[in-house]
Amino acid sequence: MRVMVTGSAGFVGGHVAEAFEADGHEVVGLDLRTGTDVRDGAALDRLLPGVDLVAHQAAKVGLGVDVSDLPDYASANMYGTAVLLAAMARHRIERLVLASSMVVYGEGSYECPAHGPVRPGPRARRDLEEGRFDPVCPGCGVPLRCVTIAEDAPLDPRNAYATSKLAQEHLAANWARETAGSVVALRYHNVYGPRMPRDTPYAGVAAIFRSELEAGRPPKVFEDGAQLRDFIHVRDVARANLAAALAPARPGEARAYNIAGGLPRTVGEMAAALAAERGGPAPRITGGYRLGDVRHVVASPERAGRELGFRAEIAFEAGMKEFAWS
Repeated sequence: MRVMVTGSAGFVGGHVAEAFEADGHEVVGLDLRTGTDVRDGAALDRLLPGVDLVAHQAAKVGLGVDVSDLPDYASANMYGTAVLLAAMARHRIERLVLASSMVVYGEGSYECPAHGPVRPGPRARRDLEEGRFDPVCPGCGVPLRCVTIAEDAPLDPRNAYATSKLAQEHLAANWARETAGSVVALRYHNVYGPRMPRDTPYAGVAAIFRSELEAGRPPKVFEDGAQLRDFIHVRDVARANLAAALAPARPGEARAYNIAGGLPRTVGEMAAALAAERGGPAPRITGGYRLGDVRHVVASPERAGRELGFRAEIAFEAGMKEFAWS
């Protein structure tokens, strides 16, 4: 199979390209770092002929700095995806694997002892300033219990990056319906691993913590450190892309899958694991916050296991041990 990987020189895209090559497939790489932009329709017209499937990893990532980032998220993620899909239609390429994200959910899923399932709205600035980080039931005010979130949960993006990733999913679904193509959207949870970007506000939290430790400083953990996330190694993410590419596809279908390990950890636990591996200093809980952050997102990986045959293989402890020094 001939596969185009967009973002092929990036953190996730590079691992995805390697996974396809290791499985015997021919990879056509496209990356802004190597001079080819996914927003360049002419470049796509040169590269797409003969391609069987596109694994679209190119994106501006991270929570962003402030609203000045809005144009870049819209251009790179939304417009870039639209240009790619239009080119795929011109060249009659019928299969797409799309790198989406758990951020499309907003907050995770919760339950109230009295009122059952609840999807809380955005947390109020005043609550965050006063150290009340956990969502409460809007009906009775009782703290909610976090439960796993499945792919059919309502989507509620809370920041520019999240909005752009959801727009990618919608654009891809439009393309699939109109061309009888098929798209698999992989909602990555917290990806970490070798070659993760560092020393940038757009990097993931694991990379930020590692950079602090490398500089001899304690990782600064927002809120109280008890935010639950599902950390997944980048090589497992690459395997998920390969599984999605090889899975049976139906014309016109758009399917989404959580790509996660299924064993959540807190952000504080992740920081502590990295600090312990590197010999300190210990993390510092700051009580600070970012309005675009959500409290807990815990994935259900069952659909990916059942329909794609994908299950994460790299344990949190082993992955963090490797990542701490990579």
